[in-house]
Amino acid sequence: MRRLRTWRHAVKALCAAFLCCAVSFTAYAEQFMSVRDVQPGMTGYAKTVTQGTTMETFPVEILGVMKNSGPSGDLVLARFSGPLIERTGGIAQGMSGSPVYINGKLLGAVAYGWSFTNSKVGMITPIEDMVKLWNVPVKEEIRPFNARESSLVPVDTPLMASGFDTLSMNWMKEKLPQYKFLPVDTATAASDSQAQPLEAGSSVAAAFVNGDLKLGAIGTVTYVDHDHIVAFGHPFLKKGSINYFMHNAYIFTIVNNMESSFKLGSIGAEIGRIDQDRGAGIAGNYSLAPGIPVVMDVRDQDTGAHNVKRVKIIEDNEMTPVLAATSVYNTVNKTIDRLGGGTATIEYTIRSANGRDKDITRHNMYYSENNVNEKSIDELYNVLDILKHNEFIDYPVLDITSTTSISQAQKTARITEAMAAPVVASPGDTIYFKVTLHPYRGADEVKAMTFTVPKDQPLGDMVLEVRGGGVIPLPYLIERQRYNLTDEIIERLRHYKDFDELKKAIEKEDANNDLVIEVLDQNVSMIDDGKTKTSKVKLQAKEAQESPKDVLKPKKNGLHDDTDKDDQKSSIPTPYIVKGDGQLTIKIVTPEKRDRFLAAHHTLQSAKAVISAEDDDTADTADQTDKKDTDNQSDAGKNQKEKPSQDKKNIFGLY
Repeated sequence: MRRLRTWRHAVKALCAAFLCCAVSFTAYAEQFMSVRDVQPGMTGYAKTVTQGTTMETFPVEILGVMKNSGPSGDLVLARFSGPLIERTGGIAQGMSGSPVYINGKLLGAVAYGWSFTNSKVGMITPIEDMVKLWNVPVKEEIRPFNARESSLVPVDTPLMASGFDTLSMNWMKEKLPQYKFLPVDTATAASDSQAQPLEAGSSVAAAFVNGDLKLGAIGTVTYVDHDHIVAFGHPFLKKGSINYFMHNAYIFTIVNNMESSFKLGSIGAEIGRIDQDRGAGIAGNYSLAPGIPVVMDVRDQDTGAHNVKRVKIIEDNEMTPVLAATSVYNTVNKTIDRLGGGTATIEYTIRSANGRDKDITRHNMYYSENNVNEKSIDELYNVLDILKHNEFIDYPVLDITSTTSISQAQKTARITEAMAAPVVASPGDTIYFKVTLHPYRGADEVKAMTFTVPKDQPLGDMVLEVRGGGVIPLPYLIERQRYNLTDEIIERLRHYKDFDELKKAIEKEDANNDLVIEVLDQNVSMIDDGKTKTSKVKLQAKEAQESPKDVLKPKKNGLHDDTDKDDQKSSIPTPYIVKGDGQLTIKIVTPEKRDRFLAAHHTLQSAKAVISAEDDDTADTADQTDKKDTDNQSDAGKNQKEKPSQDKKNIFGLY
């Protein structure tokens, strides 16, 4: 019995080996039909999947050849018929790539139709053009569609979206309107985790996102040669050399609607990569695409709901920023399970495959009365977009992690007062501030800060701005208005000398919850232009009774060394999104004059003004000094135009 079992196992192994050889030989021996051999009236069949993974066939009749009508050459005009076509109402979306056989030879893939037809007449992309995709150099560029192709409509490939909600898909479509995406909610199948080999006629998915969320297009495989495949018969997004994730696909059913039928399916196991997306179709192989891991941690402070999702997205300059932000947006939506406003705190790290010195870490807070989630993810999108399109270096992303906390509470605060001491100082001196914040429906809070006068600060009046991190200083708004500078013009005027400077600018950009003290540019006009004035916060420079002992040490936001102009700033984080701004003036004098002034006024508890620019002698009498102080107090000059403070347009293009 043992010998019999052994013999049976040997026979089975031999049969299996023979079968494998037969399959390999069949794939290798597949014969192609050339377009030059096609004649009207020829008949054949096409293969596709309409349920599960089982293939069905439908008749094909050749009507003629359309010379040079496709993106890669000729197209073959054909009529499709049979029970399957009657059941689906024509060629359904997702059937693109279905292989067409004439006289036992592979002619090509069902690929195109015309608008406003019942999709029973369409075009076939020749297989000879499709297999050329295997030999396309990675960096090669191809010509765009010509004018003759505008009347042709590729058989659409709807995006199967698993785990995404409508809001996040709409946000993605707004960011990528050129692709006219049609996301469709879909289910998962029991076989999704099982990898299966592809064959001509089987369903295949080209995915952008996989993991806890999935997003991709389902089409049909046209031809398989060992570990290489071609599919679709027309471009998906026509991105040329690309790395989509190649997946198995399971078809639930054909959905009929008024415009066009489509295959509803699930994105199954990842089995390889799609590395070409060009005029004749898509091409791939069984080596896995690297992709970018994204980890999203979201917590709802009100309900305690906590959600962690992990996905992998494709690496692409155009799509990576959108896909990462869409995934975060969706995860937040699913966690808070509500619409409307609130406060969002987001922290994220973007790690570069080029080394830790290229990594970016940011933290920010946002408040919105309508959709706080959308407002907060815009920053992540913009930062990734800047990095992927920067002019200095290629920026491959290693991974992305984000942590988001959401609350319905309005965590905002308004600056109501600022006190500074001393009001006369020398370069290198430390000035102490106490800034009063009024939180929304809360008790006033006083924040202690320090500001170090730059060592190269010119003598005379130094105008300091006290503001929230997301606010443009008022004089800058006036200057912008004076010269009619739009945000687009300002962005075009912004230049960085290298990637390191760009990286520092991104990381050091003020957060909305920062409280900032900075030197205003002396070249900015402070003159009233005669237009309508409205009230704004007036900050008075006051002499504090003593140096504060509970000063929170600020962070320095310089981009270079201590002598850089951008180092003329200090800031501290707060638990609020800080609104409001105002200016006060500090008199910068020589150390000798400073000491004489302080000696003459050591008994004063407070001073409501600073020494005027015309005063050259700080040792004048207290009466003279007080008169000058009173004349120059508040917003750095009574002639300055007053206007409501506005949120700032920062490096990310955000308000």
